[in-house]
Amino acid sequence: MPDERTEDPGYPARQASRMASLEQLDATVPTCRACPRLVEWREHTARVKRRAFQDWDYWARPVPGLGPPDAALAVVGLAPAAHGGNRTGRIFTGDPSGEVLYAALYDVGLASQPTATHRDDGLELYGVRITSPVHCAPPQNRPTPAERDTCRPWLARELELLRPTLRAVVVLGAFGWQALLPVLASAGWRLPRPRPAFGHGAQVLLADERGGRGLHLLGCYHPSQRNVFTGRLTPAMLRTALRDGAALAGLPRPPSTDDR
Repeated sequence: MPDERTEDPGYPARQASRMASLEQLDATVPTCRACPRLVEWREHTARVKRRAFQDWDYWARPVPGLGPPDAALAVVGLAPAAHGGNRTGRIFTGDPSGEVLYAALYDVGLASQPTATHRDDGLELYGVRITSPVHCAPPQNRPTPAERDTCRPWLARELELLRPTLRAVVVLGAFGWQALLPVLASAGWRLPRPRPAFGHGAQVLLADERGGRGLHLLGCYHPSQRNVFTGRLTPAMLRTALRDGAALAGLPRPPSTDDR
């Protein structure tokens, strides 16, 4: 039986504040059961499965972030996919959005390989950490505002632990943008007024109220199947956003690729 305290809505806030490292945070996030609707959905999906994945033992828990603890660039998405991260246990792994994202990360020199299929496939990220505002797969890819807010302490602590090296954030989609802004404000980065609106190609420099270097915030459409299939987001557009983020983060200049 799970620890009942993990089902308390205050569990993320209580536990996140105690995490002294990203390694501890990543090990603790999967224990959370604070959102009943998300717990029910992620576990139902793992029981029913898709025909193509009948042989898989689904992860069916919250999916932590991925990447080095001294990352200068963060990529923020929405939430794990029911048959992607919820199946494999690694963010953006095993789903169509991840296929597009990791190929782009590889093309611009931020990943060791262009594919991500399972947790032990050898993938490494260079200077970049990938995370999300909601760590459980939501029905219809739509977390509720209450679920987003309950999960927020995990993201807030993750960014606090990254703060010494973090220089830029690429946000994939409007949901991630809207969820991230209050986290950044509470962490001491000053938001312009009015608050910056999401848009593909949007760039904002947030001043550090603690006197450190500012944080560059960049908007990019989410690499969802709908956006990619309709051409709203092309691989070249995604590569450009990631290159811009890497450059603003001060990462080594990535190799150029053919933006076909």
